[in-house]
Amino acid sequence: MKKTIFIIAATICALNTFGQEIKWKGQTFAAKNVTSAVVKLNGEEVLKVERDLKALPFDLKNLERTVDEPTYVKLKGVDIENGVIEVKMLSRIQNSAPFEGAQGFIGLAFRINEDDSAYESVYLRPKVGRSENQFARNHTVQYYAYPDYKFDKLRKEGEGVYETYADVGLDEWITMRIEVTGGKANVYINNQKAPSFVVAKLKGKTAHGEVALWVDIATTGYFKDLKITKY
Repeated sequence: MKKTIFIIAATICALNTFGQEIKWKGQTFAAKNVTSAVVKLNGEEVLKVERDLKALPFDLKNLERTVDEPTYVKLKGVDIENGVIEVKMLSRIQNSAPFEGAQGFIGLAFRINEDDSAYESVYLRPKVGRSENQFARNHTVQYYAYPDYKFDKLRKEGEGVYETYADVGLDEWITMRIEVTGGKANVYINNQKAPSFVVAKLKGKTAHGEVALWVDIATTGYFKDLKITKY
């Protein structure tokens, strides 16, 4: 079985992005409804991503329709059907956050089609990873499929099948690895030997597509060490 590996290192100069394309070490990234820059964090260069509320407004009264959207930096030209996507990520809640329920939403989108109208995603809510409330903990890891199966619909229909607990927190580096094969995805958090989360039946419309670094409302997300292995 042939494998192709892409490793993306954060070595470009800082650049703000508003729907622009970024040239990054021979690769091209497209910012979709986010702002992004390469910044220094604890002495190392990392990619900073935040949702752009001018490009995609947030409506607290219409929460379900204005979250779980294409808010990401997308790697162009790497089309993946089956394989492994791995990244290290760290999230913080923004000062003066526009959403009191902010939880540091950060993750990956994959199998993204050309016009960003369909994709799969797994993301984290690190703020609740160590909550004293077990019900809140159970929502730490979330899968959704855009546009038809956002968190609210899956929570009503799936009875916890599409979200779970993980031992993670804000302001710390978290490794997420997603292994995608056919209609199934195994998610590994912080190099665990067994999957932290199993999506036995992906619900998206796409069988292949591009990969992106994803954030949502009131989150400042930092990413590094993105690796993609195609089967």
